[in-house]
Amino acid sequence: MAVTTSDLRNGMTIVIPEGLFSVVEFQHVKPGKGGAFVRTKLKNVRTGAVIERTFRAGEHVEQAMVDKREMQYLYRDGADYVFMDSVTYDQVQVSPENLGEATQYVKENDTAVLQMYNDEIVGVDLPAAVELTVAETEPGVQGDRVSGARKPATLETGLVLQVPLFVNPGERIKVDTRTGEYITRA
Repeated sequence: MAVTTSDLRNGMTIVIPEGLFSVVEFQHVKPGKGGAFVRTKLKNVRTGAVIERTFRAGEHVEQAMVDKREMQYLYRDGADYVFMDSVTYDQVQVSPENLGEATQYVKENDTAVLQMYNDEIVGVDLPAAVELTVAETEPGVQGDRVSGARKPATLETGLVLQVPLFVNPGERIKVDTRTGEYITRA
């Protein structure tokens, strides 16, 4: 569907020759001399790379219809992740490349919103925080309560992050999916 640059909004997904991009920010500029234009910051949906692009006012761009579907992660099939659509119960195999960083945060039976464009998964919306179990870390030592001291911990999904000294193996912790940092014990 073609839209003009004056219709651009944050979060809108467009198709340009470089690929599929999401509008991060836009600004309409009308200089005293010459024609108006739209300055944009665009994020590549597949790679996450951000580019800046300037369009003439009224220029047509192709809007991409990205379908967001809530799906439940069932299990791994070789390298692929198998998700089930919560409405139709259809199962979809998704490669780790299409999931990107989300592979560090999803575990079996978790729900995620998959962004689909022409039957291709182009992104994943995760909750702001997830609860994961600490698979291994050095045990906490009684009396070792230095303020702000951290140690590495490996979680059940394979994610390695820094946690406070009092966190022990087998404990459930909350992790921020945007920054990949420890929030609190669950």
